[in-house]
Amino acid sequence: MQELNRFIRRNQAGWRRLDELLVRAERDVRLLSEEELDELGQRYRQTASDLALAQRDFPGQKVTRHLNDLVGRAHAFLYREKPMRGKTLRHFYARKYPQLYRRLLPYTLTAFFIFFIPALTSFFIILHNPDAIAVIMGEHVRELERTVREEELWTQIAPTVRSAASTIILTRNIQVMFLTFAGGVTAGILTLYVLFINGLTIGALFGFLQAHSMSLYLAEFVVAHGFIELSVIFFSGGVGFYVGDGLLRPGLQRRRDALATRARVGVQAILGSAPLLVVAGLIEGFISPSLLPWWSKLAVGIATGILLYGYWLLAGRTKAKPALS
Repeated sequence: MQELNRFIRRNQAGWRRLDELLVRAERDVRLLSEEELDELGQRYRQTASDLALAQRDFPGQKVTRHLNDLVGRAHAFLYREKPMRGKTLRHFYARKYPQLYRRLLPYTLTAFFIFFIPALTSFFIILHNPDAIAVIMGEHVRELERTVREEELWTQIAPTVRSAASTIILTRNIQVMFLTFAGGVTAGILTLYVLFINGLTIGALFGFLQAHSMSLYLAEFVVAHGFIELSVIFFSGGVGFYVGDGLLRPGLQRRRDALATRARVGVQAILGSAPLLVVAGLIEGFISPSLLPWWSKLAVGIATGILLYGYWLLAGRTKAKPALS
């Protein structure tokens, strides 16, 4: 540890100077003088050398991860191309976006469990005490409650129950996605709240319908588009936790710089995810409410889920692990 501390003390001023120059350059390169641009290149080369030493002598340490991020940002700025917009977009979706998903996967798994555990809990609570659903979901659930108690079939009450349930579960997903991401600036507290409440609500609704032997009707409606929709929401929650983690544990950066760096990464991940919600919306609008048999809707859901996770987990793989930028 003494050797690590000496390494940090000897080089930390140079790393901070590189980060300071990068923050200004990323905002507007014209803020840097010609001398500062030259210094930026020199600091980048020195920090890249420091990173090589850290990877050799201090693998797995926080300082090594910090230097990896810092060098990645500097490299992306200094060697950025000016290609056609279409080429940039293709590169982003072919490589960078799935790489971002894999780098943030631990945070995404955290988001999943924060959603899933309340959902499972509320499902069993409401299953055994259906009258308690209003406590969780509020008075606006009364219309749905009355309709379900009349034991009408899901497909026979499309104007009422299907509309109410889809409003409760699967509307405003872009808003939820941006809320979970923006919750990062609250150190992840808002992100946690949004995921927890949504999980609690969905679990309660399924529990209430299961108590009346009608949950399969909702499952049939959700299954075609739910794989994509919920997966994107979990990912956006993971992005929110990633940003919040940078605020709580800035490492060698100042908190505002760590927040700015991670927020830039988060914006890329969220904007990359938005088209997936459009796809899910199209499926929800044309396939989910259709008269297709349940097994065909399930097949659509499984197929889109396999394609999505195959893309997220396999696309853009390289031998060298890329730095976030």
